[in-house]
Amino acid sequence: MENNIYDQLCEAAGEECVKLNENMSSHTTFRIGGAAEYFVAPRTTEGVEGTLKLCREQQIPFYVIGNGSNILVSDEGVSGVILQIGNGLSDMNFQEGRLVVQAGTMLTKAANLAARQGYTGMEFAVGIPGTVGGAIAMNAGAYGGEIKDVIVSATVLTKEGKLLTLTRGELELGYRSSRIAREQYVVLEAEFCLEPGNAEEIKAACEKNMKARMEKQPLEYPSAGSTFKRPKGYFAGKLIMDAGLRGFQVGDAQVSEKHCGFLINRGKATAEDMQKLIQQVQTRVQETYGVTLEPEVKMIGF
Repeated sequence: MENNIYDQLCEAAGEECVKLNENMSSHTTFRIGGAAEYFVAPRTTEGVEGTLKLCREQQIPFYVIGNGSNILVSDEGVSGVILQIGNGLSDMNFQEGRLVVQAGTMLTKAANLAARQGYTGMEFAVGIPGTVGGAIAMNAGAYGGEIKDVIVSATVLTKEGKLLTLTRGELELGYRSSRIAREQYVVLEAEFCLEPGNAEEIKAACEKNMKARMEKQPLEYPSAGSTFKRPKGYFAGKLIMDAGLRGFQVGDAQVSEKHCGFLINRGKATAEDMQKLIQQVQTRVQETYGVTLEPEVKMIGF
């Protein structure tokens, strides 16, 4: 049966796009995770459609990822298919403020292209380590900007295999939320509308944002960015710091001393270490301040 599924995945996506028992630590920014039973990274939208169709028909569990910048994969790995929308689907087209990009494009790459062309609106995205598809799913934002400020529409694939083009309003973008995430759609392509601006000012804003990231965030260690969503009326990092958890460790998983909103892998952290650290941080903050921290990080295979 396994060989049969492998052969069918190869037929759907292309043999060069399918791997067996692929170590997920190579595909997550935490650099943590066991093996995916099947790892599929299509290079065409048809490959994505074919892979999802097979999963539906054979009732194979599947998980869609981008750059792996917002996930924690179990040490035991993942049964079923990990479908990566990544480098193979990263074409970009820019004409007079209209930026059309495939979902596997790194968000930073799209933002830098806009900046080079002298168009403003995506400066906030410079340095965000996710793909366009993932950024839309969670309405990524930073430094006063969000995806919802610049997106026009997104082409998605539903769980039933139907292609839809959703407008900004239909995407229902909120704080780290969207219709994409709720209904488990797969983003294939997106269109952004940007305004012409002053090239030097745009460049300066991009550099300022990138400098702020480098100064304030522990980019020297593997992490998934901000581990928790911002609780209403609070900042997660400050709550964690004030609860006395700066530098707190479980195994090689640690609350960053540089920015307490980041949980980092000091080198040999396991998924179990990181999961326990997340839970202990949540418990301490709840007991100290009565505030529930909700993880931004998605758990896969637990």
